[in-house]
Amino acid sequence: MRIVRVDRPLGAVMAVLDGDGAVRLTGARHSTELVAALVAGGTAGETGEVVSAPALLSPVSDPGKIIAVGLNYVDHAAETGRPLPDEPVIFTKFRSSIVGPGAAVRWSRRVTDGVDYEAELGVVIGRPARDVTPGEALSHVFGYTCLNDVSARDLQYSNGGQWVRAKSLDTFCPIGPWITTADEVPDPQALRISCTIGDETLQSASTADMIFTVADLVSRLSRLFTLETGDVIATGTPPGVGWHRTPRRVLRHGDEVTVRIEGVGELRNPVVVTD
Repeated sequence: MRIVRVDRPLGAVMAVLDGDGAVRLTGARHSTELVAALVAGGTAGETGEVVSAPALLSPVSDPGKIIAVGLNYVDHAAETGRPLPDEPVIFTKFRSSIVGPGAAVRWSRRVTDGVDYEAELGVVIGRPARDVTPGEALSHVFGYTCLNDVSARDLQYSNGGQWVRAKSLDTFCPIGPWITTADEVPDPQALRISCTIGDETLQSASTADMIFTVADLVSRLSRLFTLETGDVIATGTPPGVGWHRTPRRVLRHGDEVTVRIEGVGELRNPVVVTD
């Protein structure tokens, strides 16, 4: 099942994708309350109303937490010159950074001139998880989505390291185009993931290359704090980011960035840079 959030004149609604349209769901306008209702026993039912050619927003609208993981692919750690971490490198992105498919990633040159792309598998928590084992962890996952951990590298590496500042600018967390429910992703460690700008493929890898698997991340994070319904985990990016290329490939005005994840979806966002 593919869960979408649809823009409507009277406000956004949650729906299930059905061919070229979407069937509206009752009882929820935001992702967290919908996930909670579905996990509780499917109380958010289909209305039968079909929205044709739906305008999609980010399917994740109101997570309590966006937990991001750095340096979680072997070759990405290598390209940064950093050693493999013994524990996940954790930071956060603010909820105000979320945008949906087709929405512009935008910033001003007065703020940053070194913005990078990072294709990532996003994990949406279904049931609260506290101190769960890796064997239990995936039963707490509601679904998966595409995520772009857009990063202002000049801000990230200044003043002793400013990851949250660099990664939480408005529009710096595109998510979508939908949540693919976990039952349709038998193994989250067997997915091809890529990032392209226009026709140029800049990242191409497999989630099998993660240092910490999705199950391991959910387990390790749940030892530190409760993972709540609707929370999002950004599981790290594979090698090929622009900042560590020779020459560097930062995002430019007019680019279109596409994150593709096998069996999950394809997320496209244009880039707008202002003075």
